[in-house]
Amino acid sequence: MAFILWIIAVVLVIAGIVQLLQGQIILGIVLIVVGLAVGPGGWSIFNKKKG
Repeated sequence: MAFILWIIAVVLVIAGIVQLLQGQIILGIVLIVVGLAVGPGGWSIFNKKKG
């Protein structure tokens, strides 16, 4: 599962960078943030805090 999330995150971040280069600033930033949120490492919306 973590590998699939990592692949999705990489694709989203690359798509965000491409959008930034094409001048779509807001969409590019949104895609990068979503990519970071989905990724298994670091900050992830799928990590549950215990305690």
